[in-house]
Amino acid sequence: MNTVNWVVAGIGDIARKRVIPAIQSEPRSRLYGFVTRDPAKAAAYNGARSWASIEQAVADPAVDAVYIALPVAFHAGAAIAALRAGKHVLCEKPMAINFAESERMVDGGRAASRASGRLFGVSYYRRLYPKLLRAKLLIAEGAIGRPLLAEAHCHSWFEIEGREWLADPALSGGGPLYDIGSHRIDLMNFLFGKPERACGFRSNAIHRIAVEDSATVLMQFPGGVHAVIDARWNSRIARDQFRIIGENGEIVLDPLNGPELRLGPEPRAAGRTEMLPPHTNLHFPIVENFVDAILANDPSRLACPAEQAAWVDWTIEQVV
Repeated sequence: MNTVNWVVAGIGDIARKRVIPAIQSEPRSRLYGFVTRDPAKAAAYNGARSWASIEQAVADPAVDAVYIALPVAFHAGAAIAALRAGKHVLCEKPMAINFAESERMVDGGRAASRASGRLFGVSYYRRLYPKLLRAKLLIAEGAIGRPLLAEAHCHSWFEIEGREWLADPALSGGGPLYDIGSHRIDLMNFLFGKPERACGFRSNAIHRIAVEDSATVLMQFPGGVHAVIDARWNSRIARDQFRIIGENGEIVLDPLNGPELRLGPEPRAAGRTEMLPPHTNLHFPIVENFVDAILANDPSRLACPAEQAAWVDWTIEQVV
């Protein structure tokens, strides 16, 4: 195989803005078709096929991989159907609507891998930010001494026009804990490994909606590392903060989506700054990584294998 034929399940906001352009610009990838209830959306992409269900799409022997960009409630069913049909799967985050579903997905991925060598990854694309990879290396090299505490704060205002399903817990699972909090939880796992304990709070401090408008998570990792994640849709002051504090210094990544990495005992004053910008399409590196793993037939290359993505769902369940 030299080219990966992709089917994208769901043509929502993120798929249109990032996932589809990432597949189209990845030189070893081909946008083969879509799963959508609205064929008119697929018609905008000349030559792409469309199917009404995931089962119909994966019955096509030409399909190699499926990107699942459906609401969270549909991730498990779509992933398992594609894996059973012998297709590679890259799934949007969070992996599932609850931990039991994510375990079912992991089991399905293991069975598919044994049967057909198919890969199952989850699209936690921030793992491939150059500055996150650099931060992980600096921690391993002892640049800040023993890591002790990591903090992430992601604050915004509740505006989801065009993504109204996010406010429906039957489709999304929850509010900012699931949506923006899941990315930060995953980065803690990426940096420090599988969490040992987790707890937290959810509230509706401002918005009277069916999902929480704010969540705070506390995690404990091997070696006594603690992590705090605060994700909210009820602050008009936007924040995108991330820092790792060690016994001898700290790494500051504020803003998380920006290029700066500041290292030192006093990063604002005496530390050094490195500029490590992410790709202009944040989803491109995770698509590229997945294609690398497919063509090499090497699951160890996956940026975020399903087994690790399930740690996020476990953490969310402890909070809920």
